[in-house]
Amino acid sequence: MLQSRALISADLAFLDQHRPMPLLATLAVRVAVTSSKWATRYRTRLALKDLDAHLLRDIGVTQETASIEANKRFWRA
Repeated sequence: MLQSRALISADLAFLDQHRPMPLLATLAVRVAVTSSKWATRYRTRLALKDLDAHLLRDIGVTQETASIEANKRFWRA
């Protein structure tokens, strides 16, 4: 997740520096990136709710931590 966030930020920075886009196009790209991030958070948090205790142990997450993360709203990082 951290790597993909850095990649997205780097991609947007590259676009800003090397190919100035019209304001509306820049806004559309930013809306698309944000929507994509929110959709990914929503799907992964739904999946996290369904994991059994032994699967949570496999990924190194406690039940309490998983519950806290799974109950966050999709717009919260």
